[in-house]
Amino acid sequence: MKFIHCADLHLDSKMESNLSGEDARLRREELLDTFSGMVGYASENNITAILIAGDLFDKVHIRKHAKQRVWEEINGHPEIDFIYLQGNHDRSDFLDIEGPYPDNLKLFSGEEWISYSYGDVVITGREITDNNYKTLGANLVLDSTNCNIVMLHGQESEYEGSDKTYVVNLPEFRDKGIDYLALGHIHSYKLDRLDDRGVYCYSGALEGRGFDEVGPKGFVVLDVEDKKISVTFIQFAKRLIHEVVVEVDPEDDMASILEKIKTYTEMYPERDLTKVIITGHRSMDLDIDLPRIKRNFENRFFLFKVCDETRVEINYEQYANDRSLKGAFVRLMENKDIPDEDRDRIIEIGMKALMGEEFTD
Repeated sequence: MKFIHCADLHLDSKMESNLSGEDARLRREELLDTFSGMVGYASENNITAILIAGDLFDKVHIRKHAKQRVWEEINGHPEIDFIYLQGNHDRSDFLDIEGPYPDNLKLFSGEEWISYSYGDVVITGREITDNNYKTLGANLVLDSTNCNIVMLHGQESEYEGSDKTYVVNLPEFRDKGIDYLALGHIHSYKLDRLDDRGVYCYSGALEGRGFDEVGPKGFVVLDVEDKKISVTFIQFAKRLIHEVVVEVDPEDDMASILEKIKTYTEMYPERDLTKVIITGHRSMDLDIDLPRIKRNFENRFFLFKVCDETRVEINYEQYANDRSLKGAFVRLMENKDIPDEDRDRIIEIGMKALMGEEFTD
């Protein structure tokens, strides 16, 4: 028997913080396409149920088109159960429909633990609220003779955090007879031991939406045989998001920096989203030409961003005996009790001002 564990789909997100209006609309459609693709994968691979561990949507009011796409998948695949536990972003009008829900849509609540049985595999879940977080683990009672999958949406923790509503306090769920704790909230795949019997897993997001969501994205397939669960992560995102750190040296000029960026990014597909962070030390005479870098690479990727986090290389010995105003300024700043990064930045600004150059940040 097989199940899919997914979470944090955030369907119908605006996607406009990094993308143009047209590209944002395309990405919204691609998120829906990836959801449909996952359901198609489930149908082709005899998946019994898709476990959605929170944040199916991203906002209160969902576009009619987006809601219709999801309902079409649920209604069009009666052979697959959709077990949907709402997360902290799932305060949408998706479930506001006339008439009964389809039989293959299974829901949870915050009032009590609810279980769905598939032979000796039992899937139990509960939505975390202000009213239940203190007793969440204590009220969970499972039959240890079953293969137990538990669904929750929250931030893993080894202790009670300040935002208790969305914290999954792992010690509360140890030695409860859990074989697989299916979690949502963290947008990257993570699998780790819960206790001697079971594991906990974040499936991660189905698609990355911003540069804080780099790396592989997809879902997890659970293959249950003789009450034992094997876990396989399936990379399924249409586009991946990459963050690349390119370190420069004081000897580098713009031509060599462009070549370094090319070398670091040439293995990434053109369909992906790539951010380059330039670090290291550069010479006092070099200004990192970010517009030039962007022009060189923005047509190669779906989205390309670049930022400059370099520090200027200050040769303090060079100015030790310099009687000019520049030398006096450098020696003055060298003895200031301030962080090195701030000191280098101040010296750079000051030197440009002394040389009559315009400084732009």
